[in-house]
Amino acid sequence: MKKWYGGVLVASLFMLLVLRYAMIKDPIGRSYLTTPFPSNTSGINPLEWLNAFAPPAVQNPVSSSQVIPTKTIVFSLFAQRNISNDEQQSLQTWNHLKHLINHTQGLPNAVEAIKEAGGVWNNLMASVEEEKLGTNKSSLGGGKEKQCPYFLSKMNGTELNNSDYKLQVPCGLTQGSSITVIGIPNGILGNFRFDFTGEPLPGEPEPPIILHYNVRLHGDKLTEDPVIVQNTWTAAHDWGEEERCPSPSPENEKKVDELDQCNKIVGKGDVHLAMTGKFSNASRRSSMVQDGSKSRKYFPFKQGYPFVATLRVGSEGIQMTVDGKHITSFSQREALEPWLVSEVKIAGDLKLVSVLASGLPTSEDSEHIIDLDILKSPLLSKQKPLDLFVGVFSTANNFKHRMAVRRTWMQYPAVRSGAVAVRFFVGLHKNKIVNEELWNEARTYGDIQLMPFVDYYSLITWKTLGICIFGTEVVSAKFVMKTDDDAFVRVDEVLASLNRINAPRGLLYGLINSDSRPHRNTDSKWFISPEEWPEDTYPPWAHGPGYVVTRDIAKAVVKMNKKGRLKMFKLEDVAMGIWIADMKKEGLKVRYESDDRIYNEGCKDGYVVAHYQGPREMLCLWQKLQEGKGATCCGER
Repeated sequence: MKKWYGGVLVASLFMLLVLRYAMIKDPIGRSYLTTPFPSNTSGINPLEWLNAFAPPAVQNPVSSSQVIPTKTIVFSLFAQRNISNDEQQSLQTWNHLKHLINHTQGLPNAVEAIKEAGGVWNNLMASVEEEKLGTNKSSLGGGKEKQCPYFLSKMNGTELNNSDYKLQVPCGLTQGSSITVIGIPNGILGNFRFDFTGEPLPGEPEPPIILHYNVRLHGDKLTEDPVIVQNTWTAAHDWGEEERCPSPSPENEKKVDELDQCNKIVGKGDVHLAMTGKFSNASRRSSMVQDGSKSRKYFPFKQGYPFVATLRVGSEGIQMTVDGKHITSFSQREALEPWLVSEVKIAGDLKLVSVLASGLPTSEDSEHIIDLDILKSPLLSKQKPLDLFVGVFSTANNFKHRMAVRRTWMQYPAVRSGAVAVRFFVGLHKNKIVNEELWNEARTYGDIQLMPFVDYYSLITWKTLGICIFGTEVVSAKFVMKTDDDAFVRVDEVLASLNRINAPRGLLYGLINSDSRPHRNTDSKWFISPEEWPEDTYPPWAHGPGYVVTRDIAKAVVKMNKKGRLKMFKLEDVAMGIWIADMKKEGLKVRYESDDRIYNEGCKDGYVVAHYQGPREMLCLWQKLQEGKGATCCGER
């Protein structure tokens, strides 16, 4: 009997080790990666259960007859449409970019982004046509059921009796969006994971994992201690480089949104306190953290104990807090942007209590805006020269950021009088709902310029080209400025600085960087390969949150593009520096004027441009200026 019992025990331990090894080797599971989910979520409960063991659905092979030629797609993007003159205002730059398909070299995903734009543009124009015929029930026709929701929730814990499910996020995530999960680790191992998955990237059959957050309570093949592993996955590049917390090399960690990649308090907790049941979960953690001893560590998750975990999107990455304490930060990686997120998947040994997604991107209902008239952009005329044209980079679902800009620095007298014009440059979104709301917003305020491509970060240089086109071909501006929708611009001070500098030609004004090197880390958002830029350093360039060029430089950029001589480089601010360096070689006398009051990261008193400002900070900065308190910040980031 003892031998039989011992044999069963040994066999059980062996199976447990095999199971553990399998989970470590393939923490997601192939069926989890390959099982497709419907992209059309209309009428579906946003919280649906996944069957982790279901076989992948059979995909119908795409026949060659279904492949649409690129020329046909480009033609559909620029074909004449049945839209009004007011609606045409958002396409003034669009119509100058018909030959964009010929200038894709050096920009990742460029051709695919134009092809994808052809499909989503046709869908949007179909909705516009249906609206005119009175048959449209989408957000264009005023239907609220399809608008981007501000929050999603599943609060009834009795319904969450399975550990594998997905939360569909119809309009993506943006800065300030958060996903909060209340749960209790359980099961044999207590391992669980959160995956932010997105729409498939160009040329890739499987959706990418924009954030893989894996909690391993009993360690893995590298450690026996509990550990949190963060990573990304794409079909083209497989898994990226793991970021572990606790980190095996904490000296190499960097800040993300000024927060530690891994909080130094995270580690294997006090065994005695962890195993005794005399303390509540909260009091046990509190005693560990507040103890003055540096040797005291704690791990934020433990089998059988509830937790409240929030993953929040920042300006540089995604932060995790557990029970109100910062635990990890994960820097955004190249091409894997929050707006792409379409689902949050949670799986593993976890009893779920509730899930809440909040701060999701959604537009304001113009019918309920009392100050609508002063938010609309003044009409422009090429016959009336501008002192300054400001082009603002924005993504389709950044509704709140654009509204904050309209309510703050776009209310400067110079902007309202028409001496300065401001336009948002926005690429198309993959989601039909987002594009419909963007179209509504564009025709309501008259300050959006749509771009004929899906808005991947690697293509923002095309927006810089678009800004130069608008500032010289659509209107006639003495100076052309580029900024971002999370930057607060003191328009009056920019004009005063340009007047003081008094350089009508050959000027690059901003925070000048004269000695920078390419990022060679493949996981970096700003990664540049030796093939893209073989030299060790860049020519002088101005940081992207706010720089100004004179009309002659903007006009030369447009001219070089028409001749096919404009080098496309995916870092747009560096690209402008490269273009100006080429002009300098051809004889242009260039003046680089640096202003350290243009802050690339955050805000400091006396700013001319403050970056990484959310909608609330924008409104606060504007209120201080209106109250005569000057350029004082509303809290350091």
